Amino acid sequence: MDESDDEFETLHLARWDTRFWAWLIDFILVSLVLNIFSNPFHFINGMFSWDYFSYFLRSMGFLVYWTALEGVYGQSIGKMVLNIRVTDRRGKPLRLPAALVESFGKSFILPIDCLIGWFGMPGKKIRLFNRISETIVVKTDYREPEGIRYIREKE
Repeated sequence: MDESDDEFETLHLARWDTRFWAWLIDFILVSLVLNIFSNPFHFINGMFSWDYFSYFLRSMGFLVYWTALEGVYGQSIGKMVLNIRVTDRRGKPLRLPAALVESFGKSFILPIDCLIGWFGMPGKKIRLFNRISETIVVKTDYREPEGIRYIREKE
């Protein structure tokens, strides 16, 4: 059976550098918010090793942020800025369980997650937790809604 390209939807995988810049935007934004809310937890410093507790709290903050935004909208703020989106392998919207699994790797063990993806699955443009959650990161277009045309005046 001969299948033409017209029968396939084309998904353009996001580049690693674009994904990095989106992550950096998210990291800065979430870190600013977490820094505001982390001060009340300093009283626990004597009860636990603050370094481990702080790492856990910050990672949980990132996990909640990415799971919520990517599970509902398919994009975090950084991804919105750079016109990329997380989808399932067919390009369909994510469900919350997949978003949770996908977000776990970048929230808690990002260097390991990336290294396994880069060296264990070269050329696939996925991290380990993308593989586990069956997700990909694709380029998107920011287009006008159907039936609407925006006129941009020259400045």
